[in-house]
Amino acid sequence: MARAIFSGAISFGLVHIPIKIYSATESKGIKLHMLCPECHSPLEYKRWCPKCQKEVSWQNIEKGFKISKDKYVILKKEDLEKIKLPTSKTIDIKTFVDISQIDPIFFEKSYFVVPSEGGEKPYSLFVEALRLSNKAAIGKVVMRQKEYLVALRPFKKGIVMHVLYYLGEVKDIEKLPELEKLVVVSKEELELAKALIEKLTQEEFDLSKFKDEYAEALKELIKAKMEGREFSLEKKKGAEEAKSLMEMLKASVESVEKKKKK
Repeated sequence: MARAIFSGAISFGLVHIPIKIYSATESKGIKLHMLCPECHSPLEYKRWCPKCQKEVSWQNIEKGFKISKDKYVILKKEDLEKIKLPTSKTIDIKTFVDISQIDPIFFEKSYFVVPSEGGEKPYSLFVEALRLSNKAAIGKVVMRQKEYLVALRPFKKGIVMHVLYYLGEVKDIEKLPELEKLVVVSKEELELAKALIEKLTQEEFDLSKFKDEYAEALKELIKAKMEGREFSLEKKKGAEEAKSLMEMLKASVESVEKKKKK
């Protein structure tokens, strides 16, 4: 059974909604363990102090902010308690916006927000109001000793909360030197590119059509190794080399048209 990672409330205006937060996503990749090359035992990680030459237990670890080489400001648990903000147990809603105004690059992680006991009615009202107004609620909340900027939007029967990066946490793409070498493309190249995009466009995005092909191949490799047989991956035929960008675009459009006819 899933375990809530946060219990608190949503607060906007004078409305107070008791809620719980659950993680909304999980990685489905195949986990490969790191083993000793001699006995194949799993390797362990330790919280090791190189100066004292000893392992430090979780309960004895101290936290500190580095101010110079080998010098830290030590912060005890009671120190951190002094800076508890109003958002420590509450998602404090600051404003409402159209979700389309938030560029996806600012989405860090997603969580499900559900009502706690007694909060079902105000939660239901909040979900329906967000849905009808087609808005997302922007707020702040403290989790794991950091104040996060979050966006709450209706999702199916409930609410999904997207943790957002702050503006200064997203790097400026225009500072990358490679972008200074961009060139002006011809009108013909642009028309062919638009035609190719149009032919590859689907009316609705169907996520079920996509799967992790690497994970599938890895499963087959593991199965072959267990059964003591050789494994080889069928190579997909690569595209024929074209002499120019125009030829690549024309060949691509023709290839898509042939596939659609089949």
